Amino acid sequence: MNLLFVIIAIVAIVLLITGGFVQSLNFLLWVGLILLVLAIIAFLIRAFTGRRP
Repeated sequence: MNLLFVIIAIVAIVLLITGGFVQSLNFLLWVGLILLVLAIIAFLIRAFTGRRP
């Protein structure tokens, strides 16, 4: 019976860690998409105004 509890605890810890990684990767994906959109907007503004760095 103790072995069953140990196996369940290990599976629960692995699922908890995996869930945390998925949530953080999902957050980083949204941050990356927002930064990509901002970079495209800045590029278009610079291209339309004709300014060169």
